[in-house]
Amino acid sequence: MSRPLQNRVTPFGTIVAITARGTMMGIRGGRIHDETKRLTRRRWTSRRWICCELSFKGRWREVMGPGYTHLFFLDEVTALAAGHRPCFECRRADALAYQAAFPEPGAGADHMDEILHAERLGEHRIDDTANLPDGAVWADGEDAFTRREGKVLRWSPEGWEEAQWQDRPARILTPPASVAALRNGFRPRWHPTGGGSSDPPGIAVFTE
Repeated sequence: MSRPLQNRVTPFGTIVAITARGTMMGIRGGRIHDETKRLTRRRWTSRRWICCELSFKGRWREVMGPGYTHLFFLDEVTALAAGHRPCFECRRADALAYQAAFPEPGAGADHMDEILHAERLGEHRIDDTANLPDGAVWADGEDAFTRREGKVLRWSPEGWEEAQWQDRPARILTPPASVAALRNGFRPRWHPTGGGSSDPPGIAVFTE
């Protein structure tokens, strides 16, 4: 059996090799893999960390081929937690909605990326998770949680599962600017296990 490529992103921002499929794609600026399709020591090439459609206008590129490194997410809630934002090309309507909800009105893509990059390099804590908006992700040890419609959900590579949580101080994984966007009305895409669309993704996560 061929090995899975190291291209799946967790809510912690780490990139792992697993066989489970993602429902969204993204990049971190450019190429961070070598000729053997293994990641180098780099984890980004620029501040432009975006979350994209799996398919767009019939384009096809080899995953971990000669171009940029394709990364994959369980869903957009996961991508936001990892520090990504919607792409202005393949997801323009979503990107404009995110921009409108961003805490700095009128911020362009470059300015949003600058803010998000500074935030994802830091550590953020909150005294009580009860008031976080749906889709904001927090951590307890190696587990990541979010809330939707009153239910607490735990992340796994295969999807979200209902969990128990007593509100208390925690480390917030979703950057503060994206937490604010969620609070201001931005609605991210959820995996079907979290109540999102059950439509199949446009392409599979390539493995070898």
